[in-house]
Amino acid sequence: MAKSPSNFEVSCPCCGAVMKVDTETRAVISHTAPKQPKMFNDIEEAARAMKEQDNRRESIFRQSVEAQKHASDLLEKKFQEAVRKAKESPDTGKPIRDFDLD
Repeated sequence: MAKSPSNFEVSCPCCGAVMKVDTETRAVISHTAPKQPKMFNDIEEAARAMKEQDNRRESIFRQSVEAQKHASDLLEKKFQEAVRKAKESPDTGKPIRDFDLD
């Protein structure tokens, strides 16, 4: 009878990492992380990317501040609409519960 290998390697299809697994204990013995490529070629390119990211973050912050300024108006309109709907359809009494239908 052929003896099965005591270790085998599994590679991740997403990130490319390699794990070595022991067949007897079914435990990961070693892990090799995939090599990460350089993000930037030089320091000027990295600085430019950081400035663009800062500008984008500032823009998103300004948009959220504007949304918060108008949030109370929006909530007031929603409340007025709910009050109008409540007046149009008056309460008909106790609601029917699932327990009551048995």
